[in-house]
Amino acid sequence: MPHPLTSTWRCRLVGAFLTWLVPFVCAIPFYGPDGLLIDQQLFKSLMIVVGSITAAILIVRLFRTIERNYIREAIITGIVWLLANWVLDLIVLVGLLGMTLPDYATQIGLRYLVIPVMVIVAGVVAEETGKGKTGDV
Repeated sequence: MPHPLTSTWRCRLVGAFLTWLVPFVCAIPFYGPDGLLIDQQLFKSLMIVVGSITAAILIVRLFRTIERNYIREAIITGIVWLLANWVLDLIVLVGLLGMTLPDYATQIGLRYLVIPVMVIVAGVVAEETGKGKTGDV
């Protein structure tokens, strides 16, 4: 009998997909038959904001399912979310829409490194909070 997914893994996998899907869906109205309808820099800024807000909400939901080993769980989650976003982008943007791999890597792919950073920082904060540290500066 297969081992059922824990609530943390379910949340992690749903989060991996949603961190990719929400910005992708939000990007659709900004494209027309001839390409991007707004300034490219504004578009990129909007996508970073949408992606960051999405990830922040999902990080909060994820950490509600975790009771210990926050940093370990955050590292796993950050890697899963990063790889999922890269794979989904490679399928859609490179595979289906024909973006070149070097263009993808420099224009979009590199920016996804912020995902594991955000998740791991949240894990460190959760770990320190869980230990009852006062955060003396």
